[in-house]
Amino acid sequence: MLFNSIEFLYFFIVVTTLFFVLPYKVRWILLLAASCFFYMFFKPVYILILAFTIFIDYFAGIFIEQEEDRKKKKIYLIASLVANIGVLAIFKYYNFLNFNLTFVTGFFHLRNPIPYLNILLPIGLSFHTFQAMSYTLEVYYGRQKAEHHFGIYALYVMFYPQLVAGPIERPQNILPQFHQKQHFSIENAQLGLNLIAIGLFKKIVVADRLGLYVDQLYANINNANSISTVLAVIFYTIQIYCDFSGYSDIARGTAKFMGFDLMLNFNFPLLSKSVSEYWRRWHISLSTWFNDYLYTPIVINRRDWGKLSVVFGLFITFLISGLWHGAAWTFIAWGILHSIALTYEFLTRKTRSKIGKKVPVFLNNFLSWLFTLSFVSFTLIFFRSDSFGKAQMVIQKILHFNFSLNLVQLCLEKGPLNLILTFLSLFLWGLIKVPDKNSGYSRNVLFLVTITFLIIILGRNAESNFIYFQF
Repeated sequence: MLFNSIEFLYFFIVVTTLFFVLPYKVRWILLLAASCFFYMFFKPVYILILAFTIFIDYFAGIFIEQEEDRKKKKIYLIASLVANIGVLAIFKYYNFLNFNLTFVTGFFHLRNPIPYLNILLPIGLSFHTFQAMSYTLEVYYGRQKAEHHFGIYALYVMFYPQLVAGPIERPQNILPQFHQKQHFSIENAQLGLNLIAIGLFKKIVVADRLGLYVDQLYANINNANSISTVLAVIFYTIQIYCDFSGYSDIARGTAKFMGFDLMLNFNFPLLSKSVSEYWRRWHISLSTWFNDYLYTPIVINRRDWGKLSVVFGLFITFLISGLWHGAAWTFIAWGILHSIALTYEFLTRKTRSKIGKKVPVFLNNFLSWLFTLSFVSFTLIFFRSDSFGKAQMVIQKILHFNFSLNLVQLCLEKGPLNLILTFLSLFLWGLIKVPDKNSGYSRNVLFLVTITFLIIILGRNAESNFIYFQF
């Protein structure tokens, strides 16, 4: 099981209070113990997985830094990467690969002797695995010194605010902060509470209420009509954004209250006017990770291929990005679709720029935004569907679009109150702006009171996990 919102707030209050009460030198122990407890609340035995990779990566980083022979450095790096990717492969991809192997052997009328494993995917496995790998990679490239304090390194991997769903931090940002003495600050407390409040609003009021509609439609897609399906596809785009960015806001706010700065993970991606801009704004910590450690090395290594190196790099990067999100062909299809869109934008950049200059700026910006949002929403059909069959049914409903069902009928079908609350939540979400550090104490208090009131009145009572916990 996982913490619900109320339990997390209690946990946050206790840990934060103790953090500022305890002496500076032992605070890392509190944070590490709290992070272990937070993770073990899900499934206690899985803490051994983290302990295994932390132990290997800690010593790998030291050995890489101390070793002068380039080949030996690479051996230590490979050992670290194999350990991390191996754990990821066993828990996340073993049954997926085995299922596909069974399909191939069955095609040749052979039997697959490899058994399936009844294992539960550890929460946030892809997140903390990538964060751990970024440490040894940065040490290997000479951009980060090895961390010799074992407890601090373990905290780097396990820091509870961002342990299960990011942001995926780089060692250069967060490791030095764990060595610094953090003092209580009204400014940090205000900004932290504001971020937590807006994150909870995004999750409980917007995402969960939209999810109610989306889940019902996908569960009964055979009986859905075209307008309901289109609305569900749009709602899911907003739902997954508010759900995921809401968690990032809560993580950043929790850390900020204690004086730690986590990286910005979302920068209004749904306002993007191209797919490439979308990926500069969406899940920034992951997109920059793939850019630095996969895409750029591929392009550099294949630079003699010319433009083909970029096309190849995009395809491989987003193929793996799809797999990172889930062990299913629907996720792979989602990734490939994005690689095709980015390839198109890369190859037609000059032509599109010339055409854009001949169109009024407002119209060009609006159409670019509309096409981008439509494409992103379309690809998320594969992201949300548990099979190609389900995705196909959703697309067929959209292609048979008609106006036979008006808004009154839609309200009667889905429940007028639920639909009104859904649109009200979306309207309020569009109006809300987090007060900055210059807003003043009174405005910050008013903001918190207002958001808390809206969460109580408009929030869904049902408990639901964050979508990205499954990754």
